[in-house]
Amino acid sequence: MIALILAAGYATRLYPLTKDTPKPLLPIQGSRTILDLLVDRLEVLKEITEILIVTNERFFGAFQQWHLDYGGTKPVRILNDGTSSPDTRLGAVGDIQFVIEREHLKEDLLVLAGDNVLGFGLEGYLNYFHQVDKDCILVRTVDNIQELRSVGVAELDEEMRVLSLEEKPQSPRTNIGVFALYIYKRSTLPLFSRYLAEGGNPDAPSYFPEWLHSRQEIRAYFTEGAIEDVGTPEAYAEMRDRLGNIEENKGK
Repeated sequence: MIALILAAGYATRLYPLTKDTPKPLLPIQGSRTILDLLVDRLEVLKEITEILIVTNERFFGAFQQWHLDYGGTKPVRILNDGTSSPDTRLGAVGDIQFVIEREHLKEDLLVLAGDNVLGFGLEGYLNYFHQVDKDCILVRTVDNIQELRSVGVAELDEEMRVLSLEEKPQSPRTNIGVFALYIYKRSTLPLFSRYLAEGGNPDAPSYFPEWLHSRQEIRAYFTEGAIEDVGTPEAYAEMRDRLGNIEENKGK
């Protein structure tokens, strides 16, 4: 299995913090970055044979510098999608297709947003994927209506099959939020180019499974763990303070 970290966004809502620094490389726990914490979750997964990080021309050098200091055991490669501004970005689904095509991927694919801080390990998710042998989305219960309106929302049957999926609905049908952690079987990867050729939205990563579920079975994996996205400078400051205190208390 290949892990693909999506890190080609420009995080304009976090300006000026992200004017010269990509969001995944913001320090979040002492000197450790959002990306460091995410890669920690991948390092313990034995079946991940390589970590690919797709970014853009503007931040490519910053990720290369991060890679020079990377001390993990997994092979990591930084890929440049060639875009240089929010107006020319490929979008999350566009970047996935860019990597599939460029790297001729033929392995199962774990896709992760590069700007999320996860409060749980991924071993259970991968085990579930192998158990059901289907493409998988990761979901959790969300009771805040404003948060539901900012993510994908799914309807599931009793077997955890996806019945419907809608990205950022104004009137959510359920309280089951879909988050940017997807596992796709290798046989599904050619469908990304078909989705885009049919005019599919290349932006948010949930748009692809929203299209896919009506064509083949997708299963959902529930987590109760936290998934935090730093959306504003204030939220970033709060998270850095909180996680820094947790790390400090561990050392006492």
